[in-house]
Amino acid sequence: MSSHKWQICVLAPSNSVRDAIDNLITSSKKIVLVVSQEGTFEGTVSDGDIRRGLLRGIGLQSQISEIIQKSAVIASPEMPRETVKSLMLTHKIQQIPIVDQFRKLHGLHEWDELDLSPVRDNLFVVMAGGEGRRLMPHTLNTPKPMVLVHGKPMLEHIVIRARANGFREFILVVHHMSQLIEDYFGDGSKWEVSIRYIKEKTPLGTAGGLAQLSGLGKEPIVVTNGDVLSDLNYSEILDFHLENNASGTMAVRQHEIAHPFGVVTLDGLRITNIEEKPVQRNYINAGVYVIAREALSSLEQDAFMSMTDFFATLLSSKANVCAYPIHESWIDVGRPEDLNEVTTKFKEL
Repeated sequence: MSSHKWQICVLAPSNSVRDAIDNLITSSKKIVLVVSQEGTFEGTVSDGDIRRGLLRGIGLQSQISEIIQKSAVIASPEMPRETVKSLMLTHKIQQIPIVDQFRKLHGLHEWDELDLSPVRDNLFVVMAGGEGRRLMPHTLNTPKPMVLVHGKPMLEHIVIRARANGFREFILVVHHMSQLIEDYFGDGSKWEVSIRYIKEKTPLGTAGGLAQLSGLGKEPIVVTNGDVLSDLNYSEILDFHLENNASGTMAVRQHEIAHPFGVVTLDGLRITNIEEKPVQRNYINAGVYVIAREALSSLEQDAFMSMTDFFATLLSSKANVCAYPIHESWIDVGRPEDLNEVTTKFKEL
């Protein structure tokens, strides 16, 4: 239920359309909850209902009973949080009244409240030092993580999503055109987070810069590449890592390669199998990780290390390394065609 007072958006059926407009403005909840004098929930009124009513000739002094949405989607007080979120997604709405079997109003579910993750003390690290040569000419005068997607740098989308997932402490590992990144994000106060920087004198790969975090703190860190955009919930992969007591957790995504020809299997000259245009399925590295602090001790200061080699090192030391399969929307923006795809694939980014 919303932590804010939902009672401020309750009106009676006899209230006017003007009253409903004023209520929408003052409450900022984008919905009016209509309750009868007997305390029975009658329905809802939205800005769209008002506009449609006015187009039908309803006046501002008309009663809102003439425009009530009586078939509004409602939730019972016992309905689980995830079910409420699913209802919102299905019906493309951001508020659902909480109504019991006797049609008594108990409150209002709001998307922003339901989707709010608890604040996490863990560092959120973004590897943002890449040049993005394959993204030329977009990266001619712009560091790769600052390339715009829907009017914002990719890196800003990552920060906003991570903040929504509960993270407040950020470290950006920078190198190429780092001043442009620092000038844009500053200390992070614009986004109500804290942002610090690790500046690489030379490129250290997708893991090398993390050596500076070794020995600083005890909580696991969440790491993402600065060119990976996804609907992944970063807080959930952190919980998965903790539940499995892992040294390192890698987000992986299934990738399919369709063979264009029939594949023939031979034993000498004898054909043993023929498979028509088989599809090969593998899991690929999705560029998002959770790493235990003690695991960082294997990294050498100012030494180049890719994340693939770092995880291979963990595996060779018999550390507990886990995969976190993701089904959410995901894209690695490495090429101009990827940039074109992300503008349509992530319309709600």
